[in-house]
Amino acid sequence: MSDYIRDFRDLHALVVHRRDRSADELLQQMHRIGCNFDNQWPMPDALADKFSLVFLDVTDQDATRLKGFLNTAADPPAVIAIIGYENPSLLDLVLEIGAHAVLIKPIRAAGVLSSMLMARRFWGEQRRFQKDMTKLRDRLDGVQKVNDAKFILMRHHDINEREAYDVIRKQAMAKRTTTTEIAQSIINAESILRNFGQN
Repeated sequence: MSDYIRDFRDLHALVVHRRDRSADELLQQMHRIGCNFDNQWPMPDALADKFSLVFLDVTDQDATRLKGFLNTAADPPAVIAIIGYENPSLLDLVLEIGAHAVLIKPIRAAGVLSSMLMARRFWGEQRRFQKDMTKLRDRLDGVQKVNDAKFILMRHHDINEREAYDVIRKQAMAKRTTTTEIAQSIINAESILRNFGQN
């Protein structure tokens, strides 16, 4: 069984939808699934951090306000957009707010669980991708800093690239830190000396 399915009982979901037959059907199905859930309408100004899944009625809503609401959470949750009809502008809105799945009204019990599963899986993959991208950017930033520091050492001490890197690596080992930290120190020192010389 998927981890996402096992985790459903630990979810705290928010249903942002006026109380009508669709909302009642959705809330009953959430109760059957065993999720913790709240229902709020109209849409609140801020999204509480306790919610890990949001069902959001986007029909006749403004994209700026929807995004503003979703972005108030410190850790944005998985989002299932609820729509009353399909047309290009409404589907564009669904994409613009970054919804992970869609439910179409009138809501029926069949489809709620699968929408939750797809939304949580897409949300999880998106988070993993963002973490990987952050790590990759940090790594590239570190490589660039080391290269910049090597160039500074080569220019000021008339040494080759290999020797410059050895200086950085030995300093990192001696100070029990990373080559990136040493490189940043070299870059900072060079900047201070350059600014000092201009005064």
